[in-house]
Amino acid sequence: MSEPRLAIAFGGGGARGLAHIHVVQALEELGVTPVAISGTSIGSIVGAGLASGMTSAEMRDYALETFSDPSEVLSRFWRMRPTSLGEMFSQSRLSLGNINPVNVIKAFAPEAIPNRFEDLGIPFQALATDFYGQKEVVLSEGNLTEALAASSALPAIFSPVMHDGKTLIDGGIVNAVPYELLFDKADIVVAVDVVGGPENSRGETPSRIEALSGASQLMMQATTRLKRQMQPPHVYIEPPVKGVAVLDFMKVRKILQRTEATLDLTKRAVDAALAGNFSKANYT
Repeated sequence: MSEPRLAIAFGGGGARGLAHIHVVQALEELGVTPVAISGTSIGSIVGAGLASGMTSAEMRDYALETFSDPSEVLSRFWRMRPTSLGEMFSQSRLSLGNINPVNVIKAFAPEAIPNRFEDLGIPFQALATDFYGQKEVVLSEGNLTEALAASSALPAIFSPVMHDGKTLIDGGIVNAVPYELLFDKADIVVAVDVVGGPENSRGETPSRIEALSGASQLMMQATTRLKRQMQPPHVYIEPPVKGVAVLDFMKVRKILQRTEATLDLTKRAVDAALAGNFSKANYT
């Protein structure tokens, strides 16, 4: 009897998505290779990395080398500067809301991730939001760099991405964990949710940025909860990302340490699902 086929969806959540690395490690230790992958926002980047053949160790090393060193981050931001007079005068200044996410992906994504979907080793889908079309857009062919940028284009931080005549923004706006894209591709579908929720650690009224971020989290929680009630995944993983802010990438070492319990949770949940015991396959 053949082993069941497994597919995995990596959810969006900014720096909280660093917890996805533990999930990748769990699959490796179980000897499981997904037959299909989907992702939103940071989940699309991790998913593309897995689909390109990156190991969890390579992902961890890359994240630590890139974000633990402020000079390395500044160096990569320097690469995003205009390289010609035409580009200089055609772009808005580099500030929140005006940052070009395509340039960010080019500067920060691992080199192991190819430029096109067709060069990936595992079928992969990135999810973005069609701003004016008011619906989700599934990207699975052509320019992968542009797709990752669109999927990660968080409003108020990044500018939208124009693609096939559509204005695309962060996929988490309509679908934070796109696991339903995988039901027709595998026997077991795993969903990893790193949205988290607002936390009042200081006992103060939230700032405008904190309120905007927290409201987005609450919206994503509500839509994911409703989706799970209608059609739940076989395995649902919710790493312990409490207290991690969306832009906390410079705290990469602390985030990986704080979420390391995800490794054991994922191994137990996936192992139970592979054994057909789905009642033990959901961990939050």
